[in-house]
Amino acid sequence: MGWFRNRWDSSDDPSRHVVTVRRTEDGKPAGAGFVLGPDTVLTCAHVVNVALGRDMFDTRPPGVGEVPVEVRDDDMVRGRRLSSRVAHWIPPRARGGGPVTAGADEWLGDLAVLRVDAPAGGLPPPPRQAAMTAGQKAEAWHGGGRASTIARLTVSGLHGRLAYLDGASTGMAVGPGYSGSPLWCREEQAVVGLVVGHFMPVDDAGAPLELGFQGVIRRSWAVPWQAVEAELGSLGVLDGIRPSPVEPDDPAFEVLLGVIEDLLPSPSGRGDCARRLARLCGVEPGSDVVPPTPEEFTAFVLTRPRAMPALTAILRRDDPRGAERVLAAGALSRTPRLLTSAEYKELCGHLRALSPTVLERFPEVVRAALPHLAARPGGETVDALLDHLETLPGDGHANADERRVPALLRVVEYVGALCPDTRRAQLRLWADGVARRLGIERSALGERRFDAQEWARSARVRATRVRVLVQVANAGRDRHRLRIWCDEGAGPRQVSTESVKPYSTSEAARQVLGVLDSLTPPAEDERPPLVEVLVDRGGLNLPVDEWTAGDHPAELVPGVLGVEFPLVVHCPELLRRNGRFVSRWRSRWSRLDSGRALVVSEPTDRDTLYSRLVNQLDTVRVSVDVPPGPPRDRIVQTCLALGIPVVMWDRREDGPSHSVRHMSRVATRELPDGVHDYRANAQANPPEFPGRPVLAWADADRSVPRLHLSEPQEGP
Repeated sequence: MGWFRNRWDSSDDPSRHVVTVRRTEDGKPAGAGFVLGPDTVLTCAHVVNVALGRDMFDTRPPGVGEVPVEVRDDDMVRGRRLSSRVAHWIPPRARGGGPVTAGADEWLGDLAVLRVDAPAGGLPPPPRQAAMTAGQKAEAWHGGGRASTIARLTVSGLHGRLAYLDGASTGMAVGPGYSGSPLWCREEQAVVGLVVGHFMPVDDAGAPLELGFQGVIRRSWAVPWQAVEAELGSLGVLDGIRPSPVEPDDPAFEVLLGVIEDLLPSPSGRGDCARRLARLCGVEPGSDVVPPTPEEFTAFVLTRPRAMPALTAILRRDDPRGAERVLAAGALSRTPRLLTSAEYKELCGHLRALSPTVLERFPEVVRAALPHLAARPGGETVDALLDHLETLPGDGHANADERRVPALLRVVEYVGALCPDTRRAQLRLWADGVARRLGIERSALGERRFDAQEWARSARVRATRVRVLVQVANAGRDRHRLRIWCDEGAGPRQVSTESVKPYSTSEAARQVLGVLDSLTPPAEDERPPLVEVLVDRGGLNLPVDEWTAGDHPAELVPGVLGVEFPLVVHCPELLRRNGRFVSRWRSRWSRLDSGRALVVSEPTDRDTLYSRLVNQLDTVRVSVDVPPGPPRDRIVQTCLALGIPVVMWDRREDGPSHSVRHMSRVATRELPDGVHDYRANAQANPPEFPGRPVLAWADADRSVPRLHLSEPQEGP
């Protein structure tokens, strides 16, 4: 069993692997889950939706709301309720990739990884996982977790990312509340999948059948473990949760073993240190007399993600040089995390205490603090970003003899800069403590603190602007369907449904102006609201800025949208067409004030433009001064697909564009207002301002609705 022992033993009763996910409204079980890592639980996304009182197939990320879970104590007398948050979200999806319709009996995805607020060792150890195969015998339990709810199942077939299970003719049948249960295979002594749903006998119209001799169906379906790995692997969720056993020839093992033998040569000293380390990591120490061998000690440190920082915390006060040697050895391995369990728990507590407006800006803060950060595979929840940040090295600004400031500490300083004094002081004290353990100079951390203050001051100057988002869909013959959202800074909130009756351009203008009239901009911000028109690739040249409400007898003024308000277009379809360019878009946006502008004045083929722009992350703005036609449209669409956040062109002019030349003198961040002024001048004096400028504007710091044909959901 080894010297470092888990406090839980579930080998005799695998029902102890079941974690209950409870409803926030009444505390009743919404479904089940099981422990995936030291502070991580895996369940179904639809179980989380049920727990939060949402529609079962809701695809929107749940945000920062808490999901109550319960684990059984080792004696199984009672459960312990803990809070958790969604760290990674894979919503249910139809086979074609869209939303799941009501009444569906099969779907894909449907996974949620919960981060649980538990002390070190507070959760059972994760069970072993193995691939599912046809013919396996498996067991599942109701989310309530009682051993008596066991359902005995046989894997009848695997079909891609779905597996079908047949229940025994006696005993419990899978039904409501079993979703998310681990499928335990006694032969493999491992979890081989996750229960998702069960089939009910229905007629051709979907209505329940009356009970008959052939109406008893005990067929359910699950996600095989190999499909779970495929879904979670791309997010990086499993990295560090299931570290591979340390091989004897592992360079990190050899180096750290030598360090341990030098630092703890005596058995008594090694035993004392090992007992302190076990306590910090939430495991039971072995013998009080016989210490672990240096090899066993080293293997534990390299396979337990937070054991390395815990060991440096033990050594830092009495043996700073030894702590430095341990950190150097740990840098050779991918397993160790940056923070100790106590530091991680304290940071999560500070972050949960922040106001929602600050937490919602966490992805923006990460982009500002780390403008060159590569793609974040796990998503943009706070917990997913913390997972990723813990794996990143320092930011590179340090002298040769100084330890670099980790990326996570830099981000925490930027978060603190947005907070009131008390919260900021708490985060700074936390960062100071971690920096001391890591041996980072106060001056180095102070530089990052100053950077954060300057960024926050700049962000306050550019106060969040009120905006109205208008989805425009062509309905033929100069008529359009609309859907409208308002965003006063807390994210889009829908204020209209998709119109059943298509609008003419003047009717559409009145609809938009009606929403704008209802807004009350902040007193400290005198700027007019920004109108952001969401279009597909075929609507980029739609003259929404020229739509006029004034052809109605009741209108006293023309009411031209682009003259009264700064108006930009945004094409999420092109921006997210290739996910690999999303990180480039965000990186470019973070350099908006310092990045370069490019003018394309000659027709350029796609491959040439691609080669020129794909890796030029300092190019944030492209002006396309090419006559109207398919070549220009291809250039514009290629720029948007490659993640260029600001693209401008002129809708009409055949020769060199007056509006493009005029706007070249305007700073990139000021372009929406600059184009607004140009349109007003063009309305008043067309000979001097003959252009019809179009500005495509993709703000990476503001969310847009995730547009579906039938049921748009909001998302980043």
